[in-house]
Amino acid sequence: MDDLFLLSSSLLLTTLSLILGFLYTKHKHKNEAINLPPGSFGLPVIGESIQFLYGNPNKFIKHRMAKHSPHIFKTHILGEPTVVLCGPAGNKFLFGNEHKLFTSWRPHSMQKLVRSYQSTAPPPPLPADSGETDTKVLRSPGFLKPEALSKYMGKLNVIAEQHIKMHWEGKVEVEAFPLAKLFTLSIACNFFLGIQEYSKIAKLVKSFDDVTLGLHCMPVNFPGTVFYRASKAAAIIRKELIEIVKQKKQALSRGVRGSDILSFMIMAGDGSGSSSSPQISQVEIVDKMMGLLLAGYSTVATAITFVIKYMGETPQVYQQVLLEQKKIAASKSSDETLNWEDIQRMKYSWSVVSEAMRLTPPLQGTFREALTDISYQGFTIPKGWKIYWTVSTTNMDADYFPNPERFDPSRYEEGNMLESFTYLPFGGGPRSCPGKEYSRVVILSFLHNMVMKFKWEIVFPNEKIINDMMPMPAQGLPVRLINHAPSS
Repeated sequence: MDDLFLLSSSLLLTTLSLILGFLYTKHKHKNEAINLPPGSFGLPVIGESIQFLYGNPNKFIKHRMAKHSPHIFKTHILGEPTVVLCGPAGNKFLFGNEHKLFTSWRPHSMQKLVRSYQSTAPPPPLPADSGETDTKVLRSPGFLKPEALSKYMGKLNVIAEQHIKMHWEGKVEVEAFPLAKLFTLSIACNFFLGIQEYSKIAKLVKSFDDVTLGLHCMPVNFPGTVFYRASKAAAIIRKELIEIVKQKKQALSRGVRGSDILSFMIMAGDGSGSSSSPQISQVEIVDKMMGLLLAGYSTVATAITFVIKYMGETPQVYQQVLLEQKKIAASKSSDETLNWEDIQRMKYSWSVVSEAMRLTPPLQGTFREALTDISYQGFTIPKGWKIYWTVSTTNMDADYFPNPERFDPSRYEEGNMLESFTYLPFGGGPRSCPGKEYSRVVILSFLHNMVMKFKWEIVFPNEKIINDMMPMPAQGLPVRLINHAPSS
């Protein structure tokens, strides 16, 4: 019986290998008939996915730009033949042809984990600052418009103050990255779901971490894989969200109207919203809320973490941020909170954030799909192929950013004009991130409260940064809190 099993298994593997080899060869010969961009598809089936996912994405891109072409190259990642358009010209071509030559595309792992993006309708735009979001739902009631965010500023500032009081004050040393994630998840849950129970939010952080890691991976679902853990975590989050939706519906039935996005979606789903609102089922609501929470969580936390890192390494930058924030605080009475106008005045502080996002992008890139055969730089991108857009082709290029390894917020001062399509942390064109202003007010509100309470030092200046699709400090970025009431 064992010999029969081994023989059957061997025959199955041999047959599978022959089929895959045949398909790969057929695909290869078909592509040789057209003038494809230079590059390599790597190994059969796997392609270059291992190097792409588990190496440094910036090095992956730079190596192939140097080897194949600084303008365009092909590869095979995440199960798809893919083209990378490089440099400002590539960025301009891509963003200038959204909806005409290109449409949004999600990696297979992302489609499976955030199921609302598996519909037959074109998927919603992907924000460069986060993960996924549904722009139609967000923009219909204007949730991310300045006037809506300005009304939320008071509550946002209170949450920032409470978070720092609960998790930072009285501590000599803390890990900045886990606390930044707890903060941004608290904000996202409050803003999108209208919930404030910190214990409920805190227990979801690990699940959101696992799902975030699984958004860009090979969708291999067996114990021990990244995707398996992400699938289990997604189920935990959905279960929690289903319960929150039930509670929100009960509150709405009693006449308790919330101003959060979840309330709007529920009212749209049961027909109690405006007649122009899209009808949304409970399953769709849960999946869309999961996507929105992911969008407002990890990338914003990553940006905050690396702002803390670079400010801790450059005391002169910290002092300039502190001076700017103290001027804003001095212009307000003791019972006033931050408002929209204050955020607009944080010009140097935002330059610091911008430079941190250039050096360590919270998200490396996003995908598109070719709607038709596309001609670019003398090469053909076949219909259905995927296009990977990444900040890695410009962010560290000395032609656009002199001394690119240096942390220098002055690059963004008035008079220092950046070349067009070189610095695009939130993407560009019609699919640019709708959550840019949300991210800005969250990051700057946190930074204001942070610098008004503490100075800090980086405990491990040479801490390893894990540079996968989303960067993270290997030890959580421990920081030493030096002065709880800065006087300078």
